[in-house]
Amino acid sequence: MERYEIETFLTLADELHFARTAERLRVSPGRVSQTVKALERRVGGPLFERSSRRVTLTPVGRQLREDLLPAYRQIQRAFADATAAHAGMLGALRVGFTAPWSGELLIKAGDAFTAHHPACTVELLDVTYNAAIAALRNKQVDLVVAEPPVEEPDVVVGPVLFSERRALVVPSGHPLARRATVSQEALAELPLITAAGVSKAFCASFFPTRTPGGLPIGHGPAASGWQGILALVGAGKGPPWRPSPPARTASGPTSPTCPSMTRGPSTTR
Repeated sequence: MERYEIETFLTLADELHFARTAERLRVSPGRVSQTVKALERRVGGPLFERSSRRVTLTPVGRQLREDLLPAYRQIQRAFADATAAHAGMLGALRVGFTAPWSGELLIKAGDAFTAHHPACTVELLDVTYNAAIAALRNKQVDLVVAEPPVEEPDVVVGPVLFSERRALVVPSGHPLARRATVSQEALAELPLITAAGVSKAFCASFFPTRTPGGLPIGHGPAASGWQGILALVGAGKGPPWRPSPPARTASGPTSPTCPSMTRGPSTTR
């Protein structure tokens, strides 16, 4: 069997639809039909049952699929490994991330990456802001997914991956937790938990000293990572002003809740 014959048969066996098979293979439905008919002539009988409403595999067709698919996938892996070896795509891609809610996106991205580069693995590392920059400089990670701004002169900043509304993270029993949204002026009502070891630009963006209306914002205790910040929130030491997903990262009688702020989206790069 030629490669295009194998791919046509396996794709049709997967789709059970001539038009969708043709679309996936970027050929005409007529070409798919001709290829299948030629295969059926060679095996001496039908591989598919066709009607005006559906396409199904015959018993012989099912057996052929079960026999062909593992061998075809092995050929694909072997070719991909050889290509990756020449391209230098071997080993581990080490990815740091500073926001826990980036994890799901990174797992999906890692799965897609390893599907195209099976000789590689993806290693995820949950790090604080300062540790992430140090890890990049020390070549402990290859890239970092972090919230901007990142204004380190020796760090190249990539494109925005996703954006989230900012939220004020407060204990579930706090009066502000009953509101769906709050104004940024509410930041003047209680001390703001800050992050330790972040840059001046990051601090100015996430931990302002005044509201848009000019009211002073008090700063409370600082923590170096999200677990520490959430512990301070649960203890009633104040809220951080962050993207809304952290509400999904903890549970308990004082679990943080996140009324959305009426201004200020947050992005992750």
